[in-house]
Amino acid sequence: MSRPAERKKSWWARCCSCCASNNGEDIEDYAGVGGGNSGRSSRPSDRPRDPDATGSNTDRPSGDNSYPLDDLPSAETSRTALQIRSVDLLKTRNGENRRSHHTSDFEYDSLIVRRGQPFQVCLTFVRSFNPKSDQVTILLQMANGQPVTLPLVKEFDESGWGCQVSEASGEKVVVWVNTSAQAPIGKYQFSVKTQCPGGSYSHPTDAKNFLYLLFNPWCRLDAVFMDDEAWRQEYVLNENGRIYYGTEHQIGERSWNYGQFDPGVLDANMYVLDRCSLSPTARGDPIAVTRAISALINSMDDNGVIAGSWADDYVDGVNPVSWTGSVDILCRFHKTGHPVKYGQCWVFAGVTTTVLRCLGIPGRTITNFASAHDTDNTQTFDVYFDENMKPIEDKNSDSVWNYHCWNDCWMTRPDLPPGYSGWQAIDATPQETSSGIYCCGPSPLLAIKNGLINIKYDTPFIFSEVNSDKCFFQRMPNGQFKKVHVEERAVGHCISTKAVGSYARQDITYMYKYPEGSAEERNSVRTAAQYGNKPMPVAEPLQKEDVVMTIESQDGILAGSDIKVRILLKNASSSRRSVSLTMCVAVMYYNGVCKESFKNETREVVINPADAKAVGMLVSYKEYSSHLLDQAAMMLTVSGIVQETGQKLAKQHAFRLRTQELILKMHGDAIVGQPIIAEVIFTNPLDITLHNASFHVEGPGLQRPKVIPVGDIAPRKTVSCKEQFTPLRPGPRQFSAAFQSDELSQVYGVSEVEVCSS
Repeated sequence: MSRPAERKKSWWARCCSCCASNNGEDIEDYAGVGGGNSGRSSRPSDRPRDPDATGSNTDRPSGDNSYPLDDLPSAETSRTALQIRSVDLLKTRNGENRRSHHTSDFEYDSLIVRRGQPFQVCLTFVRSFNPKSDQVTILLQMANGQPVTLPLVKEFDESGWGCQVSEASGEKVVVWVNTSAQAPIGKYQFSVKTQCPGGSYSHPTDAKNFLYLLFNPWCRLDAVFMDDEAWRQEYVLNENGRIYYGTEHQIGERSWNYGQFDPGVLDANMYVLDRCSLSPTARGDPIAVTRAISALINSMDDNGVIAGSWADDYVDGVNPVSWTGSVDILCRFHKTGHPVKYGQCWVFAGVTTTVLRCLGIPGRTITNFASAHDTDNTQTFDVYFDENMKPIEDKNSDSVWNYHCWNDCWMTRPDLPPGYSGWQAIDATPQETSSGIYCCGPSPLLAIKNGLINIKYDTPFIFSEVNSDKCFFQRMPNGQFKKVHVEERAVGHCISTKAVGSYARQDITYMYKYPEGSAEERNSVRTAAQYGNKPMPVAEPLQKEDVVMTIESQDGILAGSDIKVRILLKNASSSRRSVSLTMCVAVMYYNGVCKESFKNETREVVINPADAKAVGMLVSYKEYSSHLLDQAAMMLTVSGIVQETGQKLAKQHAFRLRTQELILKMHGDAIVGQPIIAEVIFTNPLDITLHNASFHVEGPGLQRPKVIPVGDIAPRKTVSCKEQFTPLRPGPRQFSAAFQSDELSQVYGVSEVEVCSS
């Protein structure tokens, strides 16, 4: 597929010229390319080793038949070339190679290994192997790249590349192959050549002899090393997850099947990586790889994986709320080469987690509630009102999303001062450009927490999402705007991810910001403001503020029910206060963009000294039903003026309607290779007919993604469907379902399934 003219330079060079690697395609950085051991030196014997790793780096399993070349059984030197009868990559899923490299779960029959850790191959020659006169060289080559040359050596050197004889018996030789812990990740063709007094021989390239090389969180020398096995199990090997949505007061969760081990997903990820056009050096650098991934998951610049849409019409694609996992999306993209329609933030984040874990980079999906979108790099979220304290819609370009999803990934940051390694934030949702490209991160969480927005990459944008102040401005008669109120705790609440080893929600707000209102948190805001386009916001104390307004709404309101909202006004003064209130309700997209308000009310409220008064507002189902969007979210904006003092009141409150969960039932025991039936049950909760209804079901190791149409559903009617599937892998699995119709969506269900071995 041809690229636009501007794509001729490598992605990394375009995105960050100051840090870009050369665009050359050789990988001499990693191995002594060419004959012999040119450029090699002895590896230190005290190389650090992860005690939990199996056969990591140069260490080989104890009790094997490994021995130096000089100790191998001798044989009479042949006067004929050493020809190869066969090459066995020992690639069986349950074999030692795949088990020790933690890749047995991949539903592939190929060799899949992790860098910085040896694996074995078996070579069969047409005659006996003579270690004194026969030379064997292994070559690993990525597409369009120079081969990495690995001759037999007695000791692995500092490059990490090399091979050693493990066992030799007549015509068969088992060889340890070790790769560098900084090797470019990707798909390598495996080939062998020999040299002896009788001549040289190059084994014909066999398209079936290839391997996938991944990042290695089990290797201490790998930049993605993670020294906690429970974390590795969760952030690399777990195929199932939870993604949180809603509002900070009404947090919902949807199951997400990452499916990084499903058939086709690894090849799809390699295709994504190839589309990044990274240099070989950059393909070995998780900083470059994750930054490129954050760009390629969206379609804005490179016709990447997912086309985003925040409209109401998805007729030419899939409604974002219908996706239940990443597998279908990635496989569609790999098959067509075109962006998959459509996605929103949780879809971008869910697919990004799949790509990270599949490639071996520890990753997790993050949800930030009340997430600010700062469009002008001020590190504040600005709201503008007219003279009557009504919102000026065409001027309010900043927004606060009910929630926003992105990703954390784990790596060292040798490009930064010490202390910034560990979790890094990246965001694949296309919001703002970075170096002219829609990408974001990686940004160290420690830098975000401390307001150090000069630390790369894109820390200012992520800081504003979690810790910017909300500033309210009113237009004066002369057309100028005056700051009338500042909310310091408006954004960055309940930052959530799935907990390690369970399906509980873990609150990690403390990793992104200090406690609200603390001295450390205020200092972080001041630090960030020093780098922003405007000074730190301070409300102009032109009027006495003795009336306090709060807004409350019911928790857990089901779609189809009436909504009751309560505005509480407290008078802290010793005099009576008269307040003119304006209340507007609008249906909103989850990204904070509101449609036109569909209900407006004004009230005159008198509050006695040191007293409080509550104002109620009812929004009936009939009033909001025709306006409801997929996310079932609304925004109440309340503004007011205290007549006696001129004090301005302004408050916005987002809330959402809950939808019921699907009921999932498993009929029979789940056993590998034996059919089982899943039943999905749904009851229409509304007094209207739901049209074009369907269920979307899937489950890694259980069921490939599938859409099951169920037609129209009458009011209050219950429907069910049964789906038969055959479990492929043992262990704990997750079967997920989502309901979609023209009138109602975002209805989910999940069932945990324990699959037994056959």
